Amino acid sequence: MSTTSTPAYDALCQRHQRIHRLSHLQSIASWDQSAFMPARGAQARAEALAEMGGLLHQLGTDPALRQLLDDAAQEPLDDFQRASLREMRRVWRSANAVPQRLVEARSLANSHCEHGWRSQRGANDWSGYVENLRPVVRYAREEAQFLSDDSGLSRYDALLDQYEPGMRSADIDRVFGDLRQWLPGVIRQVMARQADDRVIHPQGPFPAASQRALGLDAMKLLGFDFEAGRLDESAHPFCGGVPEDVRMTTRYRDDSFLQSLTGTIHETGHGRYEQNLPREWLGLPVAGARSMGLHESQSLSFEMQLASHPGFAGLLQPLVERHLGQQPGLAADNLHKLMTRVAPGYIRVDADEVTYPAHVILRYEIERPLIEGEIEVEDIPALWDAKMQELLGLDTRGNYKDGCMQDVHWGCGLFGYFPCYTLGAMYAAQWFATMRRERPTLDAEITRGELSPVFDWLKARVWSQGSRWETPELVQRASGEALNPAHFRRHLESRYLG
Repeated sequence: MSTTSTPAYDALCQRHQRIHRLSHLQSIASWDQSAFMPARGAQARAEALAEMGGLLHQLGTDPALRQLLDDAAQEPLDDFQRASLREMRRVWRSANAVPQRLVEARSLANSHCEHGWRSQRGANDWSGYVENLRPVVRYAREEAQFLSDDSGLSRYDALLDQYEPGMRSADIDRVFGDLRQWLPGVIRQVMARQADDRVIHPQGPFPAASQRALGLDAMKLLGFDFEAGRLDESAHPFCGGVPEDVRMTTRYRDDSFLQSLTGTIHETGHGRYEQNLPREWLGLPVAGARSMGLHESQSLSFEMQLASHPGFAGLLQPLVERHLGQQPGLAADNLHKLMTRVAPGYIRVDADEVTYPAHVILRYEIERPLIEGEIEVEDIPALWDAKMQELLGLDTRGNYKDGCMQDVHWGCGLFGYFPCYTLGAMYAAQWFATMRRERPTLDAEITRGELSPVFDWLKARVWSQGSRWETPELVQRASGEALNPAHFRRHLESRYLG
């Protein structure tokens, strides 16, 4: 760090550290809302979160920040400070584009919709859910328009940019268009190849307490720091909190322990990224995760690249048997078959890695025209069913809970997020291709339970970098090339058809 006098930059750092501390409280309150809050606390919590969102917006749009940003740009900053200032300006510009009254109204609508979704989904109550979803979409469109007016981007691109800075729908269209060309053929080939496999389905029930203990052991195996985080239960798995206090959740079904286990492993990838973000920059935007595509690359590095590795099942078997008992279906070779079984299914979070991109393409092809005003909320179920039929050959007519109501994202106003999942899968494939090129012994090490080479690589190339580099430069520095979707295709063909 430079020792030269930088008063404006230093003042900006102090302001952002205060915002970080208040964001800490907001994040924990939001986690509690999903994990522990009693039902009758919903309205008060929604109002409290809206109030906090408004306060954070006030702090982030303080008129004094404009002058401080301009003054800091003239100061003798080192390269890191310049990167930090870039991120401060990006955050400031985004905040200033949206009025405070919209921030608060959006927060209330999102909280109300998410809380209602928890019971409405199980009841297959689309008519009740759609009443809550309409204002969420209305506010999301309004936010998108404000961001569009400021940035010159389309409404959808303006939201996408909040999650994957610099990425545009034209880029997504190219990537997803290519996927649409080759993915259906790969799915058919893999299913034909697996048709004669003998797979034993483990016999439950599997008590939630036993599944929780198994999940905790898997998290330990994957290096999660329990002195800086915890695991709880919610209606939809997620990873929240802050780097100093990561809050993960999962969910349990007594007839299928693998759904909880793989979900927990997925969230552990998110959690380890958060726990290993650069602490020396904590409180500054540059210390945060660079993008949600990169964040999903960590969860999918853990869930798909690592946990579905043929050698990883041998590491899981003793943990599974410790908590669920011994039976043929829990042997390592059978666990691996179960974790790499390819079959079209209704639920995105339970999908195998081959069919998973189809779920993301479907959501992208609905949410983009929804935000652009080309379709309305009432059109979602029919479009969903048509695209499920086209992409995966499944009928969801009348089955809202396993169709368009299955995800919490839209109810929480997270439009523009879904493409990040498939971008993350592609980044993850590229990370592991680079690791194997640099370390030919990697697969043997994973099989022996020597996972530190994976974690050390991710920490050095991704976790510890925070947002110091913009995404294309981080990817180039980490892997030696720009994002290359060919690695993802080669990964699938090697694992499932090789």
